[in-house]
Amino acid sequence: MVTTSPPPASEPAETLQAASELLRALASPVRLGIVRELSTGGKYVHELVATLGVSQPLVSQHLRVLRTSRIVTARRQARETQYTLTDDHVAHIVLDAIRHAQE
Repeated sequence: MVTTSPPPASEPAETLQAASELLRALASPVRLGIVRELSTGGKYVHELVATLGVSQPLVSQHLRVLRTSRIVTARRQARETQYTLTDDHVAHIVLDAIRHAQE
């Protein structure tokens, strides 16, 4: 049973393109993991490395994609950078997709 109504069929092409780019930016298990971790609050790269079990260069590469797509923001604090989600909408999409995959 679907609990949300579908969008109007007359969505502008620009809106559909933007949605497609968002989904493309999320199309990686590592990036989904990053968004899942950031859904609970800001994290530093070393925290994401420890939680996700992947290398620091790989996490940094995926964070760059997420920053370019404006899904995450970076805030420098002394020698480290803390990453946070730009808004909670993307977290809902990712968490719903993970729950759906577990069913």
